[in-house]
Amino acid sequence: MDYLIIKALHLFFVIAWFAGLFYLPRIFVNLAMAGDMVELARLKLMAGKLYRFMTPLGLIALALGLVLWLGYGVSGGWLHAKLTLVAGLIVYHLMCRHFLQVFIADANTRSHTWFRVFNEIPVLILLAVVLLVIVKPF
Repeated sequence: MDYLIIKALHLFFVIAWFAGLFYLPRIFVNLAMAGDMVELARLKLMAGKLYRFMTPLGLIALALGLVLWLGYGVSGGWLHAKLTLVAGLIVYHLMCRHFLQVFIADANTRSHTWFRVFNEIPVLILLAVVLLVIVKPF
């Protein structure tokens, strides 16, 4: 497959994955604030479905990134920094799974404010990744 097509698909799946990484913690904010059992059940259902939807998107984005890196020899110091940030995103994704399980078990002890701050992490990582990929500072 052509390099540019793989790159475009990688970007598409990264964007789709980030949509989930942006929205799932927002649902956590609402879960942390919810008091009504019907609302809690609806939000838990939404969060579970979103997590199951966004996980394959992230896996495809990672697989296409590996193809670009290993198959086409994309390299440079900026890539090492980007890969470190991608590892952080994987950890963040897994943390989202943990928090989803905590909410499903009705065991959350964190405030909606904590989840609001947690929600900003992928925004900052995305900014850093975009700067690294476009500017390639090293």
